[in-house]
Amino acid sequence: MRISGSSRARTAAGLLACVALLVVAGCGGGAGPTCGSGAGAEVCIRVLFLGNSYTHVNDLPSTFAQLARSASRNVEASMVANGGETLAQHTTSPESLDKIASQAWTYVVLQDQSETPATSAGRDYYTYPAARTLAVRVEAAGAVPMFFMTWAHRDGLPAAGLPGYESMQQQLDGAYISIARELKVPVAPVGYTWHMVRHDHPEIELWSDDGSHPSKTGTYLAACVFFASIFRQSPEGLSFHGDVSDEQARALQAEAKTHVLGTDMQAQWGLR
Repeated sequence: MRISGSSRARTAAGLLACVALLVVAGCGGGAGPTCGSGAGAEVCIRVLFLGNSYTHVNDLPSTFAQLARSASRNVEASMVANGGETLAQHTTSPESLDKIASQAWTYVVLQDQSETPATSAGRDYYTYPAARTLAVRVEAAGAVPMFFMTWAHRDGLPAAGLPGYESMQQQLDGAYISIARELKVPVAPVGYTWHMVRHDHPEIELWSDDGSHPSKTGTYLAACVFFASIFRQSPEGLSFHGDVSDEQARALQAEAKTHVLGTDMQAQWGLR
């Protein structure tokens, strides 16, 4: 059952207000199609995802690439995403560093381990220093760093004093927005959009059974958010639905448009 428009607006405003307060106070390899070549081929957009199982479960890079191809975009997507891998580990991983230098990427997506940015100690000692190091490395290679704002665990992180989903999500949103603003780079607001989908479409299950990793539907939502964030174009009407029902795919496409490209949202995510 959908919540009312006024309740929906209050939910979005409340989460963004909490985020604003926070801001101021694994398997490597290729994924997705390669860029076409030859006369008349559109400029190739190459995207490297550095993450962990949140990226490689259901193959987010390939899902994103197939979605983009259905919009006639010329894309190549690849990843280094070993299970549990942190941004700090990516800073010293020969696989990750070699991959950054392997070709002319357009964007390099940075995704930390799911729990690390949710605590002040994790942010200050691990996420932020690693993000700064990687951003310098990525920019030196001629690419744009883009942060992957992840979703919270379905039951939060009680051991860290975050007893429910929403409290953990607020911490994650604030962490990614803060470092993105510091470094003046964009963030793909997957976690924020995930939160809004839960309220607008509670019938859509975004988590897998473990309450942490994405279902195929959750991965499709992430792909829609990345499409909107990278191309600044709505994914509405795109024909690639993967393993998601047509009805749910259309709903997730619309949510990505609203929460990535809506009024004042692009500035929030550093997409202008």
